Amino acid sequence: MSFQDAEDKIIVNILSLDRETFSCSICLDLLKDPVTTSCGHSYCMKCIRTQWDAEDQKGNHSCPQCRETFTPRPVLKKNIMLAALVESCLVCLMFCRTDQKCICLICLMEEHKDHDIVLAAAERTERQRELEERRGNIQQRIQDREKDVKLLQQEVEAINHSADKTVEDSEKIFSELIRLLQKRSSDVKQQIRSQQETEVSRFKDVQEKLEQEITELKRKDAELEQLSHTEDHNQFLLNYPSLPALSESTHSSSINIRPLRHFEDVAAAVSELRDLMMDVLRDSWTNISLMVTEVDFLLSEPEPEPKSRAGFFKYSCEITLDPNTANTKLILSEGNRKVAAMHQRQSYPTHPDRFTGWPQVLGRESLTGRCYWEVEWTGRVRLAAAYKNIKTNMLMKFIQMNELQHEAWCEKQTVNCRICYSRAAEAGSECVDWHSDEMTRM
Repeated sequence: MSFQDAEDKIIVNILSLDRETFSCSICLDLLKDPVTTSCGHSYCMKCIRTQWDAEDQKGNHSCPQCRETFTPRPVLKKNIMLAALVESCLVCLMFCRTDQKCICLICLMEEHKDHDIVLAAAERTERQRELEERRGNIQQRIQDREKDVKLLQQEVEAINHSADKTVEDSEKIFSELIRLLQKRSSDVKQQIRSQQETEVSRFKDVQEKLEQEITELKRKDAELEQLSHTEDHNQFLLNYPSLPALSESTHSSSINIRPLRHFEDVAAAVSELRDLMMDVLRDSWTNISLMVTEVDFLLSEPEPEPKSRAGFFKYSCEITLDPNTANTKLILSEGNRKVAAMHQRQSYPTHPDRFTGWPQVLGRESLTGRCYWEVEWTGRVRLAAAYKNIKTNMLMKFIQMNELQHEAWCEKQTVNCRICYSRAAEAGSECVDWHSDEMTRM
């Protein structure tokens, strides 16, 4: 016989009993300290004693159920086997799957009759198996999470190591740049001082010779003046031929007077170098800052595609126009944030970056990655994204705002461009996505 068959048999036997089997017919409650009379009926010891105490005056003692009389009064003894059986009925040996609770035999016969009942031990075995399975799953998850924690710790260490090394390398590179600038500054200073010393020495030599010539000329002028005051004609004519002849001057009769810039051109060249370096640093810094924010980490997730103005606005960039690139038929204003076309050419200084063929102007800031800007305009306006080194005499292909030509070109390379456009307001916004070759209208 299997365990399940034995379990079912026990349950059937238990269900064949009812509460009356274990109840006292006097108090109608479960037997307490049960005693059994000779007729076979059982009562609580206290209940039957009370019953028989009342019958002592009659001299007859009877069974409350079958009315069998006993003479003399029987001695009552506790039915140990029945007491044990009643106590076992009160222990929760069963489990009701219907109500999901442990129950005793009495509850089984009353409240849980016809429910799905099994032995508590059997249910424990089943639940123990499920528990072990769940524990196995939990332990597996613990191992997986511990591996994840280890990977994260390794990633943290890698990030710290990479950041520390990058900071160290960056400091070394910036120190090299600073030393190079200091060296170049020292070289320029030394060259200026050397040229200064050479030119000053040369000019002092000329000055000294001129002063010597002046002294000699003054001496001769004094002799001539003295001779001019001679009253005796014969003496004058006698001394005149003996006067030394005037030697030719080794220098021109006069110093050429013209506007001189001295070292101002050097200062202008250094200033131009500063502007170029500032442009390079600004452009490079934008790229470096973007690279820092886009470092690839283990937990990095791709940014969701923006679909609204608010979503695009996080990529907004402030663009100022570069006056060194503005064509002479354009005029900038409002801190180089506004440009207007003019019929009369402007008197701009010559610059290698200036557009000469078409009325165009470049922005000062470089654009890297995803960029968003908004434009307000009146009249006919064209807009394009271009390389900084675009030829100054070429016409770029543009986004023409008032005709909605959705193109943006970097000379011959396209970029992804999404445009919001409002004809009524004559305003629009634009998002350029670098390293892409398709155009998307928003």
